[in-house]
Amino acid sequence: MNSGARKPLSLSKIRLLALDIDGVLTDGRLYFGPKGEALKVFHVRDGHGIKLLLASGVNVVAISGRRSSAAAARMRELGVDTIVQGCKDKVAALQTIAAKLHIPLKKCACVVDDTPDMPLMSSVGFAAAVADAHPLVIRAAHWVSATPGGLGAVRELCDAILRARAGRATAASGTAARSR
Repeated sequence: MNSGARKPLSLSKIRLLALDIDGVLTDGRLYFGPKGEALKVFHVRDGHGIKLLLASGVNVVAISGRRSSAAAARMRELGVDTIVQGCKDKVAALQTIAAKLHIPLKKCACVVDDTPDMPLMSSVGFAAAVADAHPLVIRAAHWVSATPGGLGAVRELCDAILRARAGRATAASGTAARSR
C-alpha cells in the first residue's frame, strides 16, 4: 500500500477524523498499576484540538485495538461520542460509523502509528501518521506530524484542518509537519 501515491483529500473537505489511541493520543507506552490496570497519559493540546475540531462540525471518533477505561473517560471528557475499543477490524468499524453519519470514507481521515492500521489508511481519503510512527506507516501517509504521538501530533492535524476549513489553506499541509 502507498497512500502517498494517491492524491489526498483536501483538508478542508474532511468530515470525520478517526483516531487511534495508543501511540497517537498517547506516547504508546503502557503503564500498569498495582491491580493490573493500564494507565495512560494524554496531552492537553491534543484534547483542545479535538474540542476545536468538534466545535467546527468535524466528527471525531476513536478506534482502538485495546480496551481502556482511561481512554473511554478521556474521550467522554472531550465530547467524543463514538469510541470503539478492542477492535479487530478498524476498517469495518469505520465503515459502520461513517455509514450511520452518512459520510463516505473518502471524506474521512485517520491518524495512526503502526502497521496494523495500514488497511485503515488505505480506506480513507486522508491518511496521517505521527512523527514516530513505524517507517512503513510514514511512507504510506499523506501527512506526517512534526511531533511524536502523545505529544501534540493530533493537535497539529486538527489545526491544519481548521486552517483549511477557514480558507487559509487548501492543500494538505501543516505548520511544521511534512506533507507527502
